[in-house]
Amino acid sequence: MTDEPGSGDGERSDKRQLRAGERPGTSLTEKLGHGLKRLSWRTPVHKLRLRGRYPLQLLDVPADPIPGNVAAGRALLEQRMVVAGESIAFDALDRGGFSPAFAEYWQSFAWLRDLAAATDRRTATPIADGLMRQWLAVHARTVSEPAWRPDLWGRRILFWTAYAPILLDTQDADYRKAVLNALARGARHLDGAADTAPQGLPRVMAWAGVIAAGLLFPGGDLRAAHGEAGITRALALAVHVDGGLISRAPVEQLALVELLAQLRGVYEVRARPPSGAVALALANAVPVLASATLGDGALSSWQGGGPASAARVAAALAAISVRGGTRDDARDWGYQRLVCGKTRVIMDAAPPPAAALSRGACASTLAFEMSDGAQRLVVNCGGGPGLPADLVKGLRTTAAHSTLVLAETNSTALHPDGTMGRGVTQVEMSRNDGAEASRIEASHDGYVKRFGFSHVRRLSLTADGRALEGEDRLLPSGRKKAAPTPLSLWFHLAPGIETVLTTDGQGALLRPSSGAGWQFRTRAGSLSLEDSLWVDGAGRPRASKALVVALDAAEGGTTIPWSFRRVS
Repeated sequence: MTDEPGSGDGERSDKRQLRAGERPGTSLTEKLGHGLKRLSWRTPVHKLRLRGRYPLQLLDVPADPIPGNVAAGRALLEQRMVVAGESIAFDALDRGGFSPAFAEYWQSFAWLRDLAAATDRRTATPIADGLMRQWLAVHARTVSEPAWRPDLWGRRILFWTAYAPILLDTQDADYRKAVLNALARGARHLDGAADTAPQGLPRVMAWAGVIAAGLLFPGGDLRAAHGEAGITRALALAVHVDGGLISRAPVEQLALVELLAQLRGVYEVRARPPSGAVALALANAVPVLASATLGDGALSSWQGGGPASAARVAAALAAISVRGGTRDDARDWGYQRLVCGKTRVIMDAAPPPAAALSRGACASTLAFEMSDGAQRLVVNCGGGPGLPADLVKGLRTTAAHSTLVLAETNSTALHPDGTMGRGVTQVEMSRNDGAEASRIEASHDGYVKRFGFSHVRRLSLTADGRALEGEDRLLPSGRKKAAPTPLSLWFHLAPGIETVLTTDGQGALLRPSSGAGWQFRTRAGSLSLEDSLWVDGAGRPRASKALVVALDAAEGGTTIPWSFRRVS
């Protein structure tokens, strides 16, 4: 594949191959070691290790720089915990049966942030007191999952210490002692268990808790050093050189920035600079996060995540006060963003996450999203916590993304257990940013072995942002002889866009509820308007439409040109 010719002075052209195997990995030896460590949690030796020598006291109370969700906090005032579409009364929290997203919210004590955002300390204290006593009664002395998962203990230490004035505002000395001793036991548990957390964000969370305990508990210098060494290793395996998480999920990238901002607050209250690895990871993660937003300021929807709100993204970026601009050409993380005029386009230009991290990931290679100002135009269906399992499976498919689908199959296989199978192993991509237009051309091999075709997509956004010219090609590739094969080209539209097909069957007029109108045109196949859905920032599926171009790919290859043009 050759680079697109230059269109102006100062234009740059880059080309690179991304392979699915080019991801930080965990060796078989490490996996076996982690398994043995998990078993050791349940031994008498581990129980002895958790007893400690003396009750704990906190040296300082760090500030939490991330604002809470007021609506979720008000639900707590009404004796209910609400998250991911689930609403559960306090007295039912110990019965279980709720979603993993709800369990993590409850067990991590992230709800303390929301409670503090909704009311004052005097009102919040009795609610936090009751929930804490409920948790201690069931989990303080029993090492079990999910409560004692290392990533949850890491987050819990950060939240318990940041909101200690709410949790410990009591004259009950026995209760205070129970809270502090549980905190000490959790820290000792993490000392040996942090590295057993899954590679990626969970392991970083676990080591963040070790560092917080080392900085905030008496005699913690060795523990802090141990934690900094651990988080250095965890970040090296979790984050690409360009700052993007290996899970390739923007919602997790946001969670990483929030976590590191909270950890930095611990360093600040102790008047110590963050470790080099933490500071570098935060500085690199910020521009990557900023480049994952569309014109409305909310996140683009990838890898099973929805468009986390613009307010949450803005709050995270404001909390860290790191000015890093954006990284629109993040080759390792794999998302390319074009910004011209008021139009923004984000494209998935890399293989899916590595196999060890693929549970929940999507077969979205070469899909794109597009916005005009604050109006989203072309989207992916998205995803999020709390959705029905069958719907989640459908949202992970290639057809749930704005890209080409060959023979109604996924570009990368999705297994029933949630992992990903064979498919895209290599993406070849080139980019040119010139005076007249910004262009991306990328190809993937996900259909080569099964159908004998490689998929090539070219996107060209004019400098004024008024036109996106696209072209999808299927080229005979590999050893398998290509044969005529049905294909469909999906363009999922944001909800609220009135869409009218033209009489010639080759175009459509798009009238968004706000902003300018756009016209879609194609010169191949038949165009139809199909039902679709989009998962919004609150995790709610909303009805929408999709433009679908259908035809049969010829055995010698097929080219499908198309365009979106602003008409007003």
